[in-house]
Amino acid sequence: MTDERKDPSELSEPGVATGKVSSPYDSPTEQFPPVNARNSLPRTDDDLDFGSAQANSVTEQIPAYRPGLLDKPTEVLTRDTAYEMPADPVAVADPIPVAEDPRPSRGTLDLGLLALRLAVGGTALVHGLQKLTGLWNGPGLGGFETMLAEAGFEQAKLLAILGAVGEVAGGALLILGLLTPIAAASVLAVMINAWALRQLAEPGLEYFAPNGTEYEMLLGICAGVIILTGPGRIALDGRRGWAKRPFIGSLVVLILGIGAGVCTWIFLNGANPLI
Repeated sequence: MTDERKDPSELSEPGVATGKVSSPYDSPTEQFPPVNARNSLPRTDDDLDFGSAQANSVTEQIPAYRPGLLDKPTEVLTRDTAYEMPADPVAVADPIPVAEDPRPSRGTLDLGLLALRLAVGGTALVHGLQKLTGLWNGPGLGGFETMLAEAGFEQAKLLAILGAVGEVAGGALLILGLLTPIAAASVLAVMINAWALRQLAEPGLEYFAPNGTEYEMLLGICAGVIILTGPGRIALDGRRGWAKRPFIGSLVVLILGIGAGVCTWIFLNGANPLI
């Protein structure tokens, strides 16, 4: 066996031996097309033109631009008139939410309501103690019962107890600012009967003291005002909603207090205080 290169004529077909083993160099795996008159090597730029009959098949062919094949009319983009940008985007921007103060300033309102409660509650408390215990030269419970019986009240003993206790309890609760609407309604009911009793003792509409009704009227009106305004924050009821912003409930309590005083006079006395 020698390294002598075999004659190609010994092969019947390329790559097929005729009884002899051929060298791998005798049949290359990739064969380039022959160069001839029909398929010659490109010499100019025109020979590289895609689609040309003289284009070499082994050369990478790049598609050439053909005028008129890919041209499209210019598309005009129109603006949608349904939406218009605002002239001033800042002017239409959403407002920045501001956190509300959970305890808005009320100025001197709570201090004024405290002073009003102390005045009305303190006055009702001392007058109730005069009637209930006889302090400060008061009539005591017995003297108060006699005074009511002489004024024409029925059930004078029961009414004396309820009236004296109502003034004491109502006055004390007003000072503390506890159950304020009920306490003020109790004082209001007592003052309505005290006004009618004073008015009955002096025929005609008398207002000025000492024989008039200015004291009873002023105290009763102040009690009604406390019902409508609430006790304020300087009170034991200060954290309650109706104490800071009274509404329908306070109006109902005011009507009940007036009704209790009027009904007590009508059903237990019956006299007309305006004559």
